[in-house]
Amino acid sequence: MPRPPATVVFAASAACLLAACGGEDRDAESPSVPAGVTVQAGSATSVHVMWEHATDNEKVAGYEVYQRGAKVRSLPGTTRMVDVERLAPRTAYTFTVRARDAAGNLSGPSAAVSVTTPADTPDDRRAPSRPASPRGTVTGTRTVTLTWGRSTDDVGVTSYDIYQEDSRIHSVGGDRTSARVTGLRPGTVYTFTVRARDAAENSSPDSAAVDLTTAPAPGAGPGTAPAELTATARKGTVELSWTPPETGAPVKEYELFLNGRMATTIVWGSAPPTGKARYTTTVTGGPGTRYSVKLRAKLPDGKWGDFSAQRTVVLPG
Repeated sequence: MPRPPATVVFAASAACLLAACGGEDRDAESPSVPAGVTVQAGSATSVHVMWEHATDNEKVAGYEVYQRGAKVRSLPGTTRMVDVERLAPRTAYTFTVRARDAAGNLSGPSAAVSVTTPADTPDDRRAPSRPASPRGTVTGTRTVTLTWGRSTDDVGVTSYDIYQEDSRIHSVGGDRTSARVTGLRPGTVYTFTVRARDAAENSSPDSAAVDLTTAPAPGAGPGTAPAELTATARKGTVELSWTPPETGAPVKEYELFLNGRMATTIVWGSAPPTGKARYTTTVTGGPGTRYSVKLRAKLPDGKWGDFSAQRTVVLPG
């Protein structure tokens, strides 16, 4: 006996309704194409790829890096650079970048950028000299420009790496002596150093540190970071001094960080010292041990303020 027509119509209508609802909810819009892609050979077997933020009607969830159409790296949406390694020396490569949203929509590929890795130098064990006379200029609430003197190397400097505290955040070619760093936070203290690198992956010592404070956002209050931090390494101790932030009330408590981890809380039981604050912390490393040091103040409202600039010391023998 044939199925009643009404049942068929109802089922088809329900299926269409469900399909329509699913179609309306699905994000079908692709992110914008990443712009500003640059590729720099970091060594004979690696390159450094960078790009600018893409945009999306929802949110950019990630980026994908391609070498001649083959995906070589997949990265989160907060990342705008990557080192591609295990390449062949003296070889030409072409890279593109695509943005991806949470729904899986991919942007079109960026403009293709080519680079040729330098020749391998397996017997080169000498690192380049330290980049000289680094300087910095704040160019906005989120941007700074760094400059430095050229390093020398027995074979040749391939690239300069920019570090913010202990993390590499940027690289430029060995023929460059300046870099523009973007994506920073307004009203924040940053400590930058520069290292030179050659084709054999030998890196120079850090340059002298450059402290820069980005311009505050409109309407922002005074800075909350301790200023003028100095650190002196002794045998088994590190001596610190700094200028407390102006908070409208005495600062009685600080958190001290060593190598990126909170090491101790500094508390003055009575009135804190006027003018420069001083503190000596005990360390357990042997001669030659490297420590990075920074601190932040507890503000009168109970919240922690911004970090000071970072200082790096090496324990003496």
